[in-house]
Amino acid sequence: MTEKKTGFEEVESILQQIGAKIEELIEKGTEAGGEAKEEIEKKISELKEKKTTLEDEFQKGKERLTKFYEEKKEEMEPNLSESKEHFKEGFHQIMEGIKTLLNRK
Repeated sequence: MTEKKTGFEEVESILQQIGAKIEELIEKGTEAGGEAKEEIEKKISELKEKKTTLEDEFQKGKERLTKFYEEKKEEMEPNLSESKEHFKEGFHQIMEGIKTLLNRK
């Protein structure tokens, strides 16, 4: 059974794939010669900058989302605890009602 990846894990995987492709280009660039080599090195440099920018933006977004999640979790925790207690009490009342009905017969 395959494990489902989270959005963050998918993006991190994509960034790793981009890094691997850049490394492949670097290897091919070392084999090229002359003007083609200069053009390849220029493109590799641009790709590295873009990858770094993507990683930075991803990290910032991840931190913002994590912070937002934690704030909302703290905000909702009292309500969830209260709802949990109401649910338990309601379930207890239903069980008492069932017991009462079964004892009547």
